[in-house]
Amino acid sequence: MDAQVDGQEEGVSDLVTLGKFLVTWISVGAMVFGGIVPFIPQYRKIRRHRDAEGFSTYVCLVLLVANVLRILFWFGKRYELPLLLQSGIMIATMLAMMHICTAVKLDQVTVSRRFKGRRISWWPS
Repeated sequence: MDAQVDGQEEGVSDLVTLGKFLVTWISVGAMVFGGIVPFIPQYRKIRRHRDAEGFSTYVCLVLLVANVLRILFWFGKRYELPLLLQSGIMIATMLAMMHICTAVKLDQVTVSRRFKGRRISWWPS
């Protein structure tokens, strides 16, 4: 009977260890990728509508500077690896956001310069 109880306690201990492992990795994943989640719908909207109106590139600038400083700080005083990964992923995300915003704004400037001063026949007068 004692062997059966020991086996059950060992099984419960294994489940608790597995639960802690899963919670740890889910938490790490949420911490690493959670910062970029709000930018995914914005990126898709800007790409679909070809309009970056309402999105401030200053947000990208501030987040780029903050994450670069955090990476530089890591070389002086080591901290947890998930935070370092979060900074790298956030920098890549901000560069992607800056790329799409500048591409869209460049397209808008090019179109407005092309038609400046010309009357477009299909445009209502």
